[in-house]
Amino acid sequence: MTPPLRIRRAARALLLDSDDRVLLVRFEFPTATVWATPGGGQEPGEDDEATLRRELREELGLADVDIGPLVWMRRHVVPFLDGSWDGQRDHIYLVRTAPFEPAPMLSWEELRAERLHELRWWTVDELCSVPVTTHFAPRTLPSLLADLIRDGVPETPIETGI
Repeated sequence: MTPPLRIRRAARALLLDSDDRVLLVRFEFPTATVWATPGGGQEPGEDDEATLRRELREELGLADVDIGPLVWMRRHVVPFLDGSWDGQRDHIYLVRTAPFEPAPMLSWEELRAERLHELRWWTVDELCSVPVTTHFAPRTLPSLLADLIRDGVPETPIETGI
């Protein structure tokens, strides 16, 4: 009998400013560079909101934000490099904010230890015009974002796929 998968729960922010730019983080893994929404795994005793608030402070220096609705969900089964998990289940919440310059609470050494190497604001046009070799998480992030900006928040969260 195969043991059940160990899936880590995570909370992430679809962080949009007043110009509908999205703030993404660049992760460097041994096999790929991936642009993703900021956020991360839950610590014991945390719910999604507590996780997201902690991660936004650590990664971006962003505090006192209004966390909006859950808009996307993503399940990704891939073993973590350290062997601690078999995959991750992301809950991605819409967070609207004024434009700001990220000032992480963690040092860049600490961020790089978590494989985070860059923070960048993107427009939808920029996302849609990058080379097809650029990896996003979720993979269809550019079209998902364009749909959300055009159509508004979905009635129920969208399962994004990997």
